[in-house]
Amino acid sequence: MADEEQLRLDLEELQHLESVSKRPRVASLLASEIRNIEAKLSVATAAVAQAGVSAEKPSVAVTASRSYVTLGSFSWDQDNDKIKIYVFLEGVDEEKMETFFKPMSVDIKFHDIQGKNYRCAISKLNKEIVPEKCKVAIKPTKVIITLFKASKGNWLDLYFKEDKLKPSLDKDRDPMAGIMDLMKNMYEDGDDDMKRTIAKAWTDARSGKTVDPLSRSL
Repeated sequence: MADEEQLRLDLEELQHLESVSKRPRVASLLASEIRNIEAKLSVATAAVAQAGVSAEKPSVAVTASRSYVTLGSFSWDQDNDKIKIYVFLEGVDEEKMETFFKPMSVDIKFHDIQGKNYRCAISKLNKEIVPEKCKVAIKPTKVIITLFKASKGNWLDLYFKEDKLKPSLDKDRDPMAGIMDLMKNMYEDGDDDMKRTIAKAWTDARSGKTVDPLSRSL
């Protein structure tokens, strides 16, 4: 059971990353890993069904093993109390729709639309919402998802974003440690040219050379 839940969480995170990915190669790698996780999840849920778990679980297994088209493109607006997400999708049947609202996430699944299943999911919202007040309205050419804010105010973004490049301000910490963390994050997020530059800087530093670690070789 724990493995199945972990796979499901991994799948949700990967699908979110795929929806916001801008680089074709990264999107392709994510899509490949999503298919891999879906296959593992299908095997895991089938094993649960065969083990004779409660009658509630088989239906969950069937839903989890479905293949979904991720709806990564949508628009949204807000007022002081709520967020409205506009998903442009036709032919939605309310009886074939699943909604999952949590304080920091939303997951809407649309089943059997011209032979395909669609999914609009945000694994980590910018701020908390009130799940029991959230709702979905189906229109002829779109679906409107209304999220009610737990606290009034303006959201700068729909997604939660952690500032990885912000160095630690811990006074008791070695100042160089914050710089090294910054360099590490820049290396992980940078392109091939940036990675080569930072790797060279580290090598030169170990050998005793004085080099500006952010300068690029000509």
